Amino acid sequence: MPGTVIIGAQWGDEGKGKITDLLAAEADVVVRYSGGPNAGHTIVRGQNIYRLHHVPSGILYPHVTCLLGNGMVIDPENLLNEMDGLMEGGIDISGLHISDRAHLIMPYHRLLDRASETARGRQAIGTTGRGIGPAYTDKAARRGLRMHHLLDVGRARDDIERACQLANLQLKFRFDHPGLDVEELIEQCQRWSARLRPYIMDTALFLDQAIEQGQKVLFEGAQGILLDVDHGTFPFVTSTATGIGGALTGTGVGPQALQRIVGITKAYTTRVGAGPFPTELFDAAGDRLVDQGHEFGTTTGRRRRTGWLDAVALRYAVRVNGLTDLALTKLDVLTGFPTLHVCTAYQVGGQKTTYFPARTDQLAACEPLFEALPGWSEDIRDVRAFDQLPKAAQQYVQRLEQLAGAPVTIISVGPDRDQTFLRAAE
Repeated sequence: MPGTVIIGAQWGDEGKGKITDLLAAEADVVVRYSGGPNAGHTIVRGQNIYRLHHVPSGILYPHVTCLLGNGMVIDPENLLNEMDGLMEGGIDISGLHISDRAHLIMPYHRLLDRASETARGRQAIGTTGRGIGPAYTDKAARRGLRMHHLLDVGRARDDIERACQLANLQLKFRFDHPGLDVEELIEQCQRWSARLRPYIMDTALFLDQAIEQGQKVLFEGAQGILLDVDHGTFPFVTSTATGIGGALTGTGVGPQALQRIVGITKAYTTRVGAGPFPTELFDAAGDRLVDQGHEFGTTTGRRRRTGWLDAVALRYAVRVNGLTDLALTKLDVLTGFPTLHVCTAYQVGGQKTTYFPARTDQLAACEPLFEALPGWSEDIRDVRAFDQLPKAAQQYVQRLEQLAGAPVTIISVGPDRDQTFLRAAE
């Protein structure tokens, strides 16, 4: 630090919440910069399990100020439920602040999201149905509602009515849905306003002042770079910038504030939802990864698709984000496999390539070219230093570094916070 960014280096679900929780211990401020309740971070502390969807992982530290940045889309009802759950669990949320520029996910966004997915049929993208895409669509079309509209609902009434009426037209004529009652929506906004108004502020200004004072700031990403609207497997992506660009535009800071960019990657690969996945496994090994890795989505509960580590995609993540180092999670899940496989290149159209293609039809046609590495059978969940790992596990990590082009400086060997250790770059 002072400016450290956490970025998912795969299709999300890499364990960013755990790594953010680890690094937040040394931070003064943690800011979430993109996405909404379509993302979920699970943090395990002893017997307590915290599942966060909006709130940054740093909320578990009383000394940390937590910000919801302007790049997020926020579901007020969902956020309030999350805040209530934290308070019921004894967590102090007085240090939580919400950007007045963050866009709102309204009830009609959820309706539009689900109706649109249903209408796509077999071409469905696999969204969470949480209204993320429609909310970002309204943002890009310059007709969205922002958190500052909740500061004075009476003054914002015309904007809310106009937005609801437009959404109702889409619901009625595209999906044969009656739409929402405007007055009921206004009442909802007033309820949200009464509770959220004290938390809304100019978070970009707050960040600028914190950085000016030399405070340590941790930028928390959501999803992963392969779901980035520009650099991901379009159209099977989310609707915002999940990479390094989103850390800047989603918080209002300049690049000079960032000193360290950490990519989070599992020791294998997973994906939720539709879209190409070159190393996906459809055999007993894939089922074993699901079982041993407990691969079910935090937000949706959906079974994740699993596959061997894709080093082509990981090298791409390093390049487009300028990752300075990697955090490797779930290394323990690979224990017991006699042989491990890492995808080092693709073969498509009779040609070998080590580059990640833009076209999803090309990616879907890619045949992964694997390198076999020896596995290990020793239980590594109590390991707390790199040289304590079995030689085969050390070799696996070192080979990953060579293929990705970035050092692995954090290694996780279990779900608990203390099952993570730091490693100096070699």
